Amino acid sequence: MPERFAAIMRAINGFNRSIGQIFSWLSLAMVLVCFAVVVERYLFSSTRLWMQDLYVWLNGAMFTAVAAFALYRNEHVRVDIFYRPASPRRKAIADLVGVCVFLLPFLYVTYSVALPFVARSWTLFEGSANVGGMPGLFILKTFLLIFAVTMALQAVSMAIRSILVLRGRDDLIPADYAYEQSTNSALAPPSLPKG
Repeated sequence: MPERFAAIMRAINGFNRSIGQIFSWLSLAMVLVCFAVVVERYLFSSTRLWMQDLYVWLNGAMFTAVAAFALYRNEHVRVDIFYRPASPRRKAIADLVGVCVFLLPFLYVTYSVALPFVARSWTLFEGSANVGGMPGLFILKTFLLIFAVTMALQAVSMAIRSILVLRGRDDLIPADYAYEQSTNSALAPPSLPKG
């Protein structure tokens, strides 16, 4: 049974890793579009509103799509004065509680609130509120649901990792997803002098 859970964890990680690697390229597109808008505005005294919408929308799409990838890589902001020096077992307990008590309920609320909002946008084929702006705002709003689903999947992966650690099956966790051992000597208890 642990092997099946480990396979599910690896599949989720692979899925979110692929999405993250694909959508991270939107950062380059965002910079290029923003650069074009600035050059057009200040060099040619002209502007196209759809391009101004585009780089803001690329930003929103990128950050919502790669959030689960960042969670997979443990790159979300965390107040970790207690977490970082903790043992893998304590990290597993903290992650399991955090996923079950905070992250999954938050994502459920996010999805529940966003679904009618996104559905309404699709029925209207909503576009930009700016005259001459980008069409397809309904597609951008869909990324709220993508965010909730991919983050929930990654939360399940984190819960599986925690359960595997707590059951003593660290061997089933890939090296790039395993908990790091604490190496912070500043937090280690002082050693007594010899002699």
